[in-house]
Amino acid sequence: MLKTVSKINIDKTDLQILQYMMQDAGISYAELGKKLFVSAGTVHVRIKKMQEAGIITGTRFHVNFRKLGYDVVAFIGIYLKESSLYDAVARELQKIPEIVRLNYTTGNYSMFAEVICKDISQLRTVLHDQLQKIKGIERTETLISLEESFNRSLRISS
Repeated sequence: MLKTVSKINIDKTDLQILQYMMQDAGISYAELGKKLFVSAGTVHVRIKKMQEAGIITGTRFHVNFRKLGYDVVAFIGIYLKESSLYDAVARELQKIPEIVRLNYTTGNYSMFAEVICKDISQLRTVLHDQLQKIKGIERTETLISLEESFNRSLRISS
């Protein structure tokens, strides 16, 4: 079954390549080819095609930040004075390196941000000295994560 995504056809083999790469981005093209019964060159061409279409936008390591001394993960619900300020506020929030993820949301909050800090003192600095001073933010609510139970990629189905 073929799916058309971004004006390219994605088949079962492409979806399998994506699934394996999301589980282990370090897997070699040769090893992946063996698992899928195709050549390493075929894997390379297909990955390149998906990169050019914007389906694959990079690779990442999963880093255990706690082992590096970052002990606080918090989620911040952000209320905007006006929803039309989203783009301007998002640009300002992007300047704060401790904010690692930002989503435009429905529901109670206008925006929802994930923040990683070394300690509560650094979180206070981010909240009080940086985030609260951004024009357009009405108020915030902060939730501190006590534990991440799991973090996974989406399972892609064909």
